[in-house]
Amino acid sequence: MKALSHYLPRRNWMADVPMKVLAGPLLIIMILSMMILPLPPFALDLLFTFNIALAVMVLLVSMFTQKPLDFAAFPAVLLFTTLLRLSLNVASTRVVLMEGHQGGDAAGKVIEAFGQFLVGGNFAVGLVVFLILVIINFMVITKGAGRIAEVGARFMLDAMPGKQMAIDADLNAGLIGEDEARQRRADVSQEADFYGSMDGASKFVRGDAMAGLVIMVVNIIGGLLIGLLQHDMAFGDAARTYVLLTIGDGLVAQIPALVISTAAGVTVSRVTTDQDVGQQMIGQLFVNPQVMLLAAGVMGLLGLVPGMPNLVFLLFTALLGGLAWWMMRQKEREQVAEQTQAAPPPAPEAPEASWEDVQLVDTLGLEVGHRLIPMVDAQQKGELLGRIKSVRKKFAQEVGFLPPVVHIRDNLELSPNAYLITLKGAEVGRAEAFPGRWLAIDPGQVSGELQGTPTEDPAFGLPAVWIDTEQREHAQVYGYTVVDASTVVATHLNHLLHRHAAEMLGRQEVQKLLDKLGEDQKPLVEEVVPKAISLTVLQRILQNLLEEDVSIRDMRTILDALAEHAPQQQDPGELTAVVRLALGRAITQQWFAGHETLNVMGLDANLEQVLTQAMNGSGALEPGLAETLMQQAEQALQRHEASGEPPVLVVQHPLRPVLARFLRRRLRHLVVMSQAEIPDDRTLRVTTPIGGQ
Repeated sequence: MKALSHYLPRRNWMADVPMKVLAGPLLIIMILSMMILPLPPFALDLLFTFNIALAVMVLLVSMFTQKPLDFAAFPAVLLFTTLLRLSLNVASTRVVLMEGHQGGDAAGKVIEAFGQFLVGGNFAVGLVVFLILVIINFMVITKGAGRIAEVGARFMLDAMPGKQMAIDADLNAGLIGEDEARQRRADVSQEADFYGSMDGASKFVRGDAMAGLVIMVVNIIGGLLIGLLQHDMAFGDAARTYVLLTIGDGLVAQIPALVISTAAGVTVSRVTTDQDVGQQMIGQLFVNPQVMLLAAGVMGLLGLVPGMPNLVFLLFTALLGGLAWWMMRQKEREQVAEQTQAAPPPAPEAPEASWEDVQLVDTLGLEVGHRLIPMVDAQQKGELLGRIKSVRKKFAQEVGFLPPVVHIRDNLELSPNAYLITLKGAEVGRAEAFPGRWLAIDPGQVSGELQGTPTEDPAFGLPAVWIDTEQREHAQVYGYTVVDASTVVATHLNHLLHRHAAEMLGRQEVQKLLDKLGEDQKPLVEEVVPKAISLTVLQRILQNLLEEDVSIRDMRTILDALAEHAPQQQDPGELTAVVRLALGRAITQQWFAGHETLNVMGLDANLEQVLTQAMNGSGALEPGLAETLMQQAEQALQRHEASGEPPVLVVQHPLRPVLARFLRRRLRHLVVMSQAEIPDDRTLRVTTPIGGQ
């Protein structure tokens, strides 16, 4: 065993641990050590300087972050910096009380500098400055930051359900993927955790301010007693020595505390945008030349008042006036540049007409009013373009073929906020969208009302309200699903794509599906098309499936079923029924994912017998029977959906094609399945009968 030990690698466990993992424990150990072990004056100088540098770094990081989660570690940093300052107070107090009689530099050069240079060696002035710093930190900055953090945490928690619903709506509409949805949910949870932590961490800073005040009083009293009783110093000398050292110690701790408190206020009071705090302030304060001119006028009037510091006021008047003049010149240059770019070029001579002037009808089109042009303009970073790409990608993944490209153009005949969705040149959808505003959709369980423009969700017809950005948080708290204008248009388009999928599936798309499957299943493709059926018949079968919301992703199963039955049967309707049987498990999974017992609608036995006799006889339904069946089916569907069950009607296999064509004319979202399509391992239970009342 001893010989083998030479061949075994010796593992350095400390080398396996990253240094950034040890930073937190080492800092805590250092803080505890400063509270217990005495430190020499030079070490105190280093630690006080490190404390000041750390406070400045925290402030700068909080200024340059664009959203609170970019500095998610701030509550923990606040705790550590507070403990560091308190431990330094303990260490410096020990040195001041033990070595303060030896002179001003007994506690280190930093404390001496703050006690002598900053307040001129006058302990009365130092005492006043210290108290003012404590009051500013405690009463103004810390109190305000704590209140903002408290309100922010409350609103963030109230808005979480609405934000989660908005993420689910974007995911269901195909605007985002599963990974992005998971990341956005995590961001929402982290925001709630951050504001909750900041609400509690702000109490550290307030306690630190109070502790600094108490420590100063204790140090002054303790220093006087030690100087008078232990070192036989005169009262004036003891007061001058120990009070100056105590004030220097307090200032060197309170200035970083004030900086950290300011950083906390900046972090919780910011509004999340794509700019940091400095960019927001410059971009919003110095943007209007009229404001600069009015401010210059006010300062000029004050500068003309006798007895006022005229030179200073007139100097600022000139600066503000010059800034306003420069801003107006910049705006004039920008307007001239825009007019130059917008000027139309000279009209060329009209060419002769040619075949290139013949415009074919676009399969899919989106026409927008002039106010919606920025949403679809790539140069203006229109969000709708990316969302349309996501909708087409998700449609291809769910339905099984790639939809045509959406051709977008402006239409001046539409109202400014209207948009029009066309299929093969014909209108299939029309609605309005308002860029810069939000659509609050009522899912049926809201707890309040909103001020805005009442409307309906164009995709599903739910009641909704167009609201301003200021009401977004309130709408989410009330339980509304809040989406922006681009999401509204993209969701409407996604709904229409699924509804008209059969009309978009042409011969070219079918051939591309066969080519893709032929890469791995070439013998199967050649056996079915064109040996068993033609490409046109296959297209009709796939369209029949899409008309009833059946995905055609499983082309292998579809061709397997056709290869078995197509030689004996060429009717597209009969072959569609055969394919549906082969796809029965997938169809059932689509509507009853994760359910062993299927709660469905069903026909009353007497009604089913009457319909069977009618089909075997004339092959058509009598008008009276047809109207009665439609009314009873509509009532049953309402009851079934009210109980939260999928809108699925299960009938005997021979009745399914006829009832599906008849009932879906009015009840578009009703799903009619055959009993033969239900897998044997699922339990079927009819909870809502049709007929028999």
